[in-house]
Amino acid sequence: CRTGHAFIGEYYADFVPTEQIACPCGEPFQSRDHILATCPLYNPHRHYLATAIPTLFLPEILGTDEGIEALIRFIEKSGAFTKTGEPRAARVPPALVDEDAADDDEDDEEEGEEDEDEVDGDE
Repeated sequence: CRTGHAFIGEYYADFVPTEQIACPCGEPFQSRDHILATCPLYNPHRHYLATAIPTLFLPEILGTDEGIEALIRFIEKSGAFTKTGEPRAARVPPALVDEDAADDDEDDEEEGEEDEDEVDGDE
């Protein structure tokens, strides 16, 4: 996002002045580069990025498929850029409905309604 929207000090400094701009690790200004490259809170997860992009250079991370995949894994595992700083809870995917079966069920219901109309009309 061009505005840099994220739950980090870098965004808060420009758009949410009531929020803290310091990193929980003690760094006075929390930025994307700080989180991705140097923040000790994310050291356990930084290998996801470093394996794909050893320089941890943000344009390279965002400019390659490998970098984007690594960033996705890093964010999923670390909770970086979330409001709580914790990984998000696993989401349960919605149940998939077989469209053909759903259409058949609708057709059956419509046929049942027509049958009822015929019975009512015979009286």
